[in-house]
Amino acid sequence: MALVPSVIESTARGERAYDIYSRLLRDRIIFLGSEIDDDVANLVIAQLLFLDSEDPDKEISIYINSPGGSISAGLAIYDTMRYVHPPVSTLCTGMAASAASLILVGGTKGKRLSLPHCQIVLHQPSGGMRTSQATDIEIHAREILRLREIIVGIYAQHTGRSTEQVERDIERDFFMTPEMAKDYGLIDAIIEPSLKSAGNGHSPNGQSVLKAPTVTPSS
Repeated sequence: MALVPSVIESTARGERAYDIYSRLLRDRIIFLGSEIDDDVANLVIAQLLFLDSEDPDKEISIYINSPGGSISAGLAIYDTMRYVHPPVSTLCTGMAASAASLILVGGTKGKRLSLPHCQIVLHQPSGGMRTSQATDIEIHAREILRLREIIVGIYAQHTGRSTEQVERDIERDFFMTPEMAKDYGLIDAIIEPSLKSAGNGHSPNGQSVLKAPTVTPSS
């Protein structure tokens, strides 16, 4: 079982402990840091819907460090991102592969970001069949082709690339640096580390400094 750090905040009513993910959610940050399966997708979707109901205008941020996983689970998150009212920014913090790259590219235009040393990977859906029946194999093959067509369409829609090019590019695992992903149209900007005030990351009054990145849309 993964350890989940806790944070303690002092309030007028005393101290209160939060798990780190709940504390991030208070700042409208969703952290996707594992393989994507149905359980993970349901958690992310629930958080998106909660933040939408809490404030339909205030931006939601999804931080991504995921090797991907179930395409259907990834599409469920992607569709919910497009369904909710607030703009959704996406930030790759380590890896966004497979279904995770769909979530990255599905962010609001101009708000799809990456840190400098991330790995972004595109590929076509895989089989995972557990049957030897010829008719079942044919059914699964048709479903994989259907999902492939959906994925190609999503990448083409958000990057401006032709479906023919995307189809060629995902024939094999397509590894990208952030610079390549920006040129391809998967992300809009790369966040470079900013200089810290007084060399210690704090402003003169002792408060932490969080400088918003300057987003330069890809041409």
